[in-house]
Amino acid sequence: MVITDNNEVEIKNLKAFFSSQFQIKDLGPLKYFLGVEVTRSKVGIIICQQKYILDILEETGLLGAKPIKVPIEVDLVPTLAGNNSLHELVRYRRLVGKLIYLTIIRP
Repeated sequence: MVITDNNEVEIKNLKAFFSSQFQIKDLGPLKYFLGVEVTRSKVGIIICQQKYILDILEETGLLGAKPIKVPIEVDLVPTLAGNNSLHELVRYRRLVGKLIYLTIIRP
């Protein structure tokens, strides 16, 4: 749970209430939550998804890849042939899910 407010007293009161009702742990100022990085500066709060994107690129082995206009062959017909077909299908679905999540939570 992320608690945010301009009033520090209200935040402390809410934390005290939750602490009296539940066993909680305060992790301090928010830095990273559900794929979104949070950075505080004198200007204000900056949020971005750079770490989440870099993690996806590293997981797929594309961290050093160069961008292209069409990321997949136009006439490609996917098949389930091969030894790791089920593993590749699960990996592909996981990647698609992460990319969908990335587009939904655009800061």
